[in-house]
Amino acid sequence: MRALLFALALLLAAPAPVMAQALPYHIDPGAREIVPNLTAVPAIRFLTTADFPPFNFRDSNGELVGFNVDLARALCTDLKITCTVQAWPWNQAAQALEDNQGDALIAGLAITPENGALFDFSQIYLMLPGRFVTPVGGGASFDPRSLEGKRIAVRRGSSHADFVRRYLPGASVVPFDSEVAALDGLAKGEADAYFGDAMRASFWLNEHVGCCELAGEPYFRPDLFGDGLAIAFPAGHDAVRLALDYGLARLKRSGVYDELYLRWFPVSFY
Repeated sequence: MRALLFALALLLAAPAPVMAQALPYHIDPGAREIVPNLTAVPAIRFLTTADFPPFNFRDSNGELVGFNVDLARALCTDLKITCTVQAWPWNQAAQALEDNQGDALIAGLAITPENGALFDFSQIYLMLPGRFVTPVGGGASFDPRSLEGKRIAVRRGSSHADFVRRYLPGASVVPFDSEVAALDGLAKGEADAYFGDAMRASFWLNEHVGCCELAGEPYFRPDLFGDGLAIAFPAGHDAVRLALDYGLARLKRSGVYDELYLRWFPVSFY
């Protein structure tokens, strides 16, 4: 038990910026800036999908919008590169990239060994950590050890449920059919805390002000929760990849990236 709690404490110890709204920090704004040859990239054809809100989707007017869409356009504006953003069905987007019908896919393509054999990827620009949620008042002094013997709401069959069983074996896992159902269960008193996808929790919290709050630090576990979001490129298209990695660092340094993040995620999940 002590070993499990110690491992959990180590996971909670990842540093985070101290500010009213914690912001993503995967792109190092202080890294040495190596300027790529931008003349080799006269234009970029971005591919995305229209079914992954709030990252890429169509609004009520049919316009393609979302965090990924805004990020692609901000990169092009900053780098002064002409760009297009075209939506494809999800089951065709990766094939379109492989067939060189686009230069970059910004749609949450998973960084797996199978995809890695076909595509190159940018640096990670956003991770989707796991977070605890507790009733209001429980977040400020939250200690995971306090959940010993308590009920934790999770999505049934999720990696977050596996995480709780592994690191908090003394807690009772209360499974629900979805993250929203698990959070609703917490609000109804059917659980003492929730653990799951932090991004989904942030949107639920934005709609349930005064009920609950994020507690503790974010858990970054690529082996369980995925590597995060990166831009995919056809293998060997290094000029475009280096240009966009350079642009991501510039947007983080200038503050534009943080503005986009808070525009789409007003309750930060970091």
